[in-house]
Amino acid sequence: INDTSAVTGRFGCVQALKDSAIATLVAENITGDLTSTDLKSNCKIEGVITSITLSSGTVIAYRL
Repeated sequence: INDTSAVTGRFGCVQALKDSAIATLVAENITGDLTSTDLKSNCKIEGVITSITLSSGTVIAYRL
């Protein structure tokens, strides 16, 4: 994912391929939505992620 469009599905992990900024991230097992979160290159967020929107950067989302 390298644009600012919302991406939906079921993902188990989102990993930054370069420094990235997440505008919003929605996950089934995280209380509330994550907003304005920075991820340094090679950092990742794990869970049952159902939606992600980037502000900048590039990430890879691994489908469940």
